[in-house]
Amino acid sequence: MLVITLCAPILASSCATDATRPPAEQPCSELLVCGWDEVYCLDFAKLDAKGAPSKVWSWKAADCKTLPEFFKKKFATTDECKPFDNGKKVLVTSSAWAVAYIDRETGDALFHAEVPNAHSADLLPNGRVAVASSFDRTKNGDRLIVYDLDTPNKPLLHEELYGAHGVVWDEKRQLLWGLSYTDLRVFKLVDWETDEPKLEKLENIPLPEGAGHDMYPVPDSSDMFVTTGRHVWLFDRDTKEFREHPKLGDVDNVKCVNINPDTGRTVYVKADLPDWWSGKIRFLDPDEVFNYPGGHIYKTRWNKQVK
Repeated sequence: MLVITLCAPILASSCATDATRPPAEQPCSELLVCGWDEVYCLDFAKLDAKGAPSKVWSWKAADCKTLPEFFKKKFATTDECKPFDNGKKVLVTSSAWAVAYIDRETGDALFHAEVPNAHSADLLPNGRVAVASSFDRTKNGDRLIVYDLDTPNKPLLHEELYGAHGVVWDEKRQLLWGLSYTDLRVFKLVDWETDEPKLEKLENIPLPEGAGHDMYPVPDSSDMFVTTGRHVWLFDRDTKEFREHPKLGDVDNVKCVNINPDTGRTVYVKADLPDWWSGKIRFLDPDEVFNYPGGHIYKTRWNKQVK
């Protein structure tokens, strides 16, 4: 395994414009990274003399003009960064109680809401978004919360989801998947064209072990990655069966894992215990480790939407 150590965190550069991004027909080379108070994008097609990828975009709530001032501190610990609209927008959540939908070009928050211990989110049909609200002492968490994107900070509905950590809208199957601490839950959208939509729970699928953490689709497959406390799994959405990942199956404390839909390269983040974050970004096929001393990396996502 090749290990590349960077002597210091990569310095931020200005936001990439459409002209500086790789053409659409080129393989995806950008990797979104979140953790602590920053979300940024690394371009692995633009390496420096030391082999480090260029930082082509960076976002901090503190610099966002469209967020209320009191709201900015709620992005102190970002924990999700999903790409949409061909990588031009990013859905960000923070365990410090926030979710926002960010325009990469302007840095504006197109939507924001206060969400207890938010850990993941996904866009839904009809301009809505579902957010996984995890453990919370105020007893306002442990649920999936749905919002309209055009109505900031006003919940539309919610469903109980213990220790909620993951949410995926499955366009092909027209299902919403929610990852709890102990199981996968399957929801159907009901009355979604009305002003009073509902989520109908169809099924509870027990996890092979507790501590459900990350859930993300595998490109062009019925599989989804699901990480738990001590293992990484592949879950087949058609057969409803779990199997251990062939290379990461026995790896513990994995915060995220996903595959580049163009190149097939896997990226993952494993916590550097006793911390819940990492100073490393790890890859498979080929195996590499990028070290970022002082980094607080929680999740990484290839900057191309996977359905």
